[in-house]
Amino acid sequence: MNTPKKKKTLLINVAFLVIAAAILTFLLNAPEETTAKLPHDDDHNRFFAMKKKAAGKLCVECHTPEGVYPLPEDHPPKYRCLFCHKRD
Repeated sequence: MNTPKKKKTLLINVAFLVIAAAILTFLLNAPEETTAKLPHDDDHNRFFAMKKKAAGKLCVECHTPEGVYPLPEDHPPKYRCLFCHKRD
């Protein structure tokens, strides 16, 4: 005969499995990453050896409206480059 404690344990286990399945389904249906990675070229190679914060501060050398490679108008906030643009 099931005791109230066993019923409660069963209910908790079933709830855990349902929540885990929901999270797994959500993660498997997530869109692919579309943000470009930091390129491995002569302009960016120095950033791979730096810490993220130090490297991110130097992005404005080229990626300003007046710079060599200005960012598009619809680009998100420009102060955390290596938050989205990952290094390999």
